[in-house]
Amino acid sequence: MPQLNPAPWLLILIFSWLVFLIIIPPKVLAHTSPNEPTHQSSETPKTEPWTWPWSQVSSTNL
Repeated sequence: MPQLNPAPWLLILIFSWLVFLIIIPPKVLAHTSPNEPTHQSSETPKTEPWTWPWSQVSSTNL
């Protein structure tokens, strides 16, 4: 059974892990995000409540 012979497969396994651990990480880490994250301000934005047109029920409609 030739698939049990570790000679070719062990070398392929070692080289593939070598590629995954040494060559690929610097290439992936070299990429930068197009939108750099910014720090959020500590103050909360002032928002005003929204009134929906159908929520303003008048007393004549009751």
